[in-house]
Amino acid sequence: MKKTVMVVDDEEDIRTTLKSVLQGNGFKVITAVNGDDCLVKLKKTKRKKPDLILMDIMMPGTPVKEVVAQIKDIKIAYCSVVRMSEAEKEELLKSKNIVGFIQKPFNIEELVSKVKELTLESRPAKT
Repeated sequence: MKKTVMVVDDEEDIRTTLKSVLQGNGFKVITAVNGDDCLVKLKKTKRKKPDLILMDIMMPGTPVKEVVAQIKDIKIAYCSVVRMSEAEKEELLKSKNIVGFIQKPFNIEELVSKVKELTLESRPAKT
């Protein structure tokens, strides 16, 4: 059964690229343009939740921290161009369902490998 990944990013080119790459590697992909759109789409997909959400940190609309607080039982990996110290990353990864941080720009092979790893894990694990 295909794993489902939701890509949440306000930049269309990032959404399109991630969707193409992930679909090409056997994933089903849902996209959302921001956190609010993500929450709306999650409510519509109650029966089959995504296995992983890749979420940009800086987007218009409801702050990502507030969006993440509303998402239960779905693993989330931040995907951001924002450069952070290890201490800042550790702070972001404190939330129970946050399982990783992927730095943009990303290496395609590393991204796919990380997504495969995160969607195969049965329980959230910090990276």
